[in-house]
Amino acid sequence: MSSLDLRQLHDTEFPIPDEMQGNLAITSLSKVYNWSRRSSVWPMLFGLACCAIEMIATAASRYDTARFGMEVMRASPRQSDLMIVSGTVTKKMVVPIVRLYNQMPEPKYVIAMGACASGGGPFKEGYNVVSGMDQYVPVDVYIPGCPPTPQALINGLIALQKKIDGQSLANMDDVPWYGVGPSDPVPIPILGPDIIDPRQMGMIREQAMLAAAGQPYGVRELPAVAMQIATKKISAGAAVAAVSAASVVVDAEAEAARLERRQEAVARKRALLAKS
Repeated sequence: MSSLDLRQLHDTEFPIPDEMQGNLAITSLSKVYNWSRRSSVWPMLFGLACCAIEMIATAASRYDTARFGMEVMRASPRQSDLMIVSGTVTKKMVVPIVRLYNQMPEPKYVIAMGACASGGGPFKEGYNVVSGMDQYVPVDVYIPGCPPTPQALINGLIALQKKIDGQSLANMDDVPWYGVGPSDPVPIPILGPDIIDPRQMGMIREQAMLAAAGQPYGVRELPAVAMQIATKKISAGAAVAAVSAASVVVDAEAEAARLERRQEAVARKRALLAKS
């Protein structure tokens, strides 16, 4: 380990004699753990629009992301630590993006690169573009610009490294992946008249009930199915039925996925018993 690396790890509260500065470091387990993770973050190789060109330029030799240990972009989400959402996120693309995010192992991080991924950009409130990726997956770092320059992306990577440095193994809120039990996957959005986030099912159903009872209700931040209630294009009862049907589909898909995982575990156990 070089003397520069030792200086990064050393805890300044404990003095070290000058003659041993390059050979000894006093540090904590969290600091070593965070240093190793921040220096080997592997981004996932995919792009959406013009921001992806800037991301590709950042990976070229001119900017040398190998300095951060991030030069290896993986084509598989199962080998990636970092998802860089670079470009315009359409409602059609949200579904595979969330699926890829769920396939990434913990710990994992998300960077929203550019105005489109951060808040919709010039297409905000358009008919086919979502108003920010943070509505569907947790975002750690936002990078402004349309599109951001490679220098801006590098600044975002440095900001992510600082966030990793601040995490502590003693605080489960910082490292929830070390908690007891598996982490729940992010619900995959449903495509229909408009994209529906399963986490909004209760809110949409509540708004439909308010509309059916003739009480005041808000639809600005809801999907098009609630907007159709407000404009009287469909009845509140039909909207409730549509939302309930969608939630049943989500529950059925989740149950099918759980059953498939259980069958795979049984098959692996049988294979191990057969070998022994």
